[in-house]
Amino acid sequence: MAAATLRCIAFAYRTCDLHNVPVDEEQRQSWQIPEDNLTLLAIVGIKDPCRPNVREAVHICQKAGVKVRMVTGDNIYTAKAIATECGILQPGEDTEQYAIIEGRDFRSYSEDERLKFVDKICVMGRSSPTDKLYLVQALRKRGHVVAVTGDGTNDAPALHEADIGLSMGIQGTEVAKESSDIIILDDNFASVVKVVRWGRSVYANIQKFIQFQLTVNVAALTINFVAAISSGDVPLTAVQLLWVNLIMDTLGALALATEAPTDHLMIRPPVGRREPLITNIMWRNLIVQAFYQVTVLLVLTFKGNDILDLKLDSTARANEVRNTVIFNAFVFCQIFNEFNSRKPDQINIFRGLRQSHLFVGIISFTLVLQVLIVEFAGKFAKTTPLNWKKWIICIVIGFISWPLAAIVKLIPVPETPLSDYFRLKKRRRRHSSENRSKSDGKAEVNEGQNHHV
Repeated sequence: MAAATLRCIAFAYRTCDLHNVPVDEEQRQSWQIPEDNLTLLAIVGIKDPCRPNVREAVHICQKAGVKVRMVTGDNIYTAKAIATECGILQPGEDTEQYAIIEGRDFRSYSEDERLKFVDKICVMGRSSPTDKLYLVQALRKRGHVVAVTGDGTNDAPALHEADIGLSMGIQGTEVAKESSDIIILDDNFASVVKVVRWGRSVYANIQKFIQFQLTVNVAALTINFVAAISSGDVPLTAVQLLWVNLIMDTLGALALATEAPTDHLMIRPPVGRREPLITNIMWRNLIVQAFYQVTVLLVLTFKGNDILDLKLDSTARANEVRNTVIFNAFVFCQIFNEFNSRKPDQINIFRGLRQSHLFVGIISFTLVLQVLIVEFAGKFAKTTPLNWKKWIICIVIGFISWPLAAIVKLIPVPETPLSDYFRLKKRRRRHSSENRSKSDGKAEVNEGQNHHV
């Protein structure tokens, strides 16, 4: 019965002499009912069925790289059966040692012994709140990010110790709710999937905005810096940079940070505790897009009069048209690159675009304002109206970033973060300097010994 996920309750009786049974209510409360010489009547199995969507939620978590462990007070056979029913354990699978363990056995090991096999634990039966706390502490010492669910007052230490504590909103006690970080209102494990999905979505949106922002900053700074050193004149004025900054900070943040979570986020592996915010994929996209923008716009800065066929115009008129084309092309590069930032690791950057109404609205609003600034705000932004040929040139320059991004995304990147290479170099330098100092010290000692002899 226990192996069939049933909680067993036995019914038994025995005859007692009435003289030995206290009559007073207060005495009866302190009276210990005899437990020997009982006659068994029946054994009843009570089943607490899992919710229909729990197995699917566990499968999604496992697919997302989140390992689900069950800690329960039931006996080991019932716990194993429930874990198999929920999908934590696979039916017929040979479980390795320490995968299923009792709380008292886990408690009896030393701290170092727990750290050795804590990663293998999938089910813990007959556990106490202390065992749950020990499990959380051991997993955190192993470097894992731990989330704990609980509803009772005894779960408060584990909820507080975990990186993320999730308490139940219906059956959870006030102590458990105060010790947790997130309260699940419907007491459903499937809500944990929503927590993971939205957490990854917020993290991914921040990365998208950082990639977009760094690309704009690197390109604008490099263009103005090189132009100022070489010719003493900057193609992007302060007002134009203010407008670009508005696109980057305000409108760009609204467009990229409001992206809804997608199923692709639940396929990616989880982010480690010490992994950098800017990944190698972001560095790859950022460097290529910034290099493309800087190269094209610097060519227009120095050879723009010849490329745009402005030789017949006056010098002032030619410079004004050239700088307007540079500014307009730079803004279009950011608009097209904003689409690339939606999917840093996917070639299809238009997936889910129909559901991103705010993103489409902000891009449309930005395009309308850009046309108005170039065509009608010449005195304010120091621009001049452009003909249709130059508008097409600006659009084509921005459009090239789409196929360029698709080609670049085919280039593999190393799994080791870029920052780790610099740390390895520093460690090697320190190690070599320490070896040199030790060898110098040994040489001085040898010279002193020889001199003494």
